[in-house]
Formats: sequence, C-alpha cells, structure tokens
Amino acid sequence: MATQLAVTHYSQPWHQRVLELLGHILKYFVLIVLAVSFLLPFYWMVSSAVKDDAQVYVVPPIWFPNPQFWENFWNAWNSETFNLWTFNTVVRYAIPATVGVVLSSSLVAYSFSRIEWKGRNALFAVVLATMMIPDWVRLVPLFVIFRKLGWINTFNPLVVPQFFGSAFFIFLLRQFFMALPLELSDAARIDGASELRIFLRVILPLSKAALAVVGLFTFMNAWNDYLGPLIYINQEHKWVLTLGVGRLRGAVYEIGNTKLAYPWLMAVSSLITLPVFLAFFFAQRSFIEGISLTGLKG
Repeated sequence: MATQLAVTHYSQPWHQRVLELLGHILKYFVLIVLAVSFLLPFYWMVSSAVKDDAQVYVVPPIWFPNPQFWENFWNAWNSETFNLWTFNTVVRYAIPATVGVVLSSSLVAYSFSRIEWKGRNALFAVVLATMMIPDWVRLVPLFVIFRKLGWINTFNPLVVPQFFGSAFFIFLLRQFFMALPLELSDAARIDGASELRIFLRVILPLSKAALAVVGLFTFMNAWNDYLGPLIYINQEHKWVLTLGVGRLRGAVYEIGNTKLAYPWLMAVSSLITLPVFLAFFFAQRSFIEGISLTGLKG
C-alpha cells in the first residue's frame, strides 16, 4: 500500500506537487502566526513580572528585561493574603460550584434525553429560553432575594444556585446523552434497574469526556469570577483571588526607591493564570473529545 501511494504521488504532475507543498507551507505558516499572536500577551505578562517600573514604561518596549527581578513573584504573592484568598476561591467557591453544576445539569439532561414524559420538549425549550435573559436583568432581583435570606457576605449566593443546573450545560449534556445507544438503557431496565441506577451505573461512566468539559468550564468560570464576589462578599478575609488582583491594580508598592506596582500585578496575574493552563494541558484530550461528541445528535 505504501509503495502504491508513493508511485501515485510521484506520478502526479510536478506543478500539482508544488501546489500541494505550497498549501502545506501556507497552512503551517498561518498556524504559527496564530500561535505566536495567542502566546504574545502571555509572554508580555510574564516578562513584565520580572521587570521594575523603570523597564515597564519605556518606548520602544523592552522584550527581554535586564536585570530580571524573579523575586517579584514571591514578594507580590506575599504582599497580601493570597494564600487565604486561594483557599476561598478553590475550596469555598470553585469546587462546590463545580460539583453542583455537574450533578444537577447531568440529572436534568438525563431526564430530557433518556426519559419519555409529557411536555418534555416544551419544558426543554423554556430552559433554553432562559439563556437569552441577560445577567444584568437578574442581578438586582437576585440580590434582593439573597439579602432577605441573609446570604450577603457568604458564599451561598455563588454556590447554591449552581445546584439548580445551568441551561447551557444541560443542553450540552443532553446532546451527549442522546448520542448514546438506547439499547444500553433498555438492557438495564430489563435487568430491573431503576432510572437512577441506570443514570449512575450506565450513563455517567460513558460520559466522562462530557462531564470533564462541564467541570472544567465551571471551575474556570468560578476561578475567573469577579462580579459575583464583588457584589456578595464585602469582608476582606472572604475575598477570592480576582478581588485580590483588583486591589493590586490600585496599589503602589516600593522597595527602597524602586516602584513595583505594575510588575507585581503581572506577577500575581501570571501565577493565577498558570493553573488554568495546567488544567487545560492535562485535560485537553477529554476536553476536545467532549466538545466534539456533544454535537453528534440533535
């Protein structure tokens, strides 16, 4: 087979082979340009983190700082209580919110995709319609409700609503569940399994890729959330990382006669961005697989 392909390749006219080669060169050139344009802001962020203010505000810009102040990462992180804010972000917000969205959205999606009941499609249309309501419209009514419940200055307004499902992730998981063979559920029912047992023992183990996408998206949304904590949390010891970075934007730190406001901001921003890169790097296979499979069937 390889010999036949080689013969076919060399039997093509020379100008056709040249066009194919130019096409491959152009394709990789465009990919390299896009990759560089994507990575350039992150390089500027990291390079600015190891500068002082004198190197930051220079025209033309300094792309390779000299000298380099690598201690900016340590000093900037310890200039505020970022360890406490990291704990609040991960343990008190991101992880509970991720668990809530994955559990609730998968349960609702299973009902919409694998169980026949009257009014299912109409209610699913209503769920999708809620995606068209802007967050700004719901902001004041939700704040009034949470204040009457006594939830202001707690993480309840950020976490509890996640246990009632997300319209986008319900749609995403429904598409994935509908792509699974119905014979799997039918066989389990014949064996006497309940719908909950089918959901837990049959559907979820086959949906790890889609669940990974939902979990990663939810965790990243909580990790990067600034508006929610800004509105509902007003005590500094309950802040999350995004609020801490917001404080650095208006702060000026000096060591000796060296100002380090902007470099410290870039140093903390680099450290906060790193977990997102690592999460995507290690979960990219499940992430890409889940995204591609959720659109197989409508």
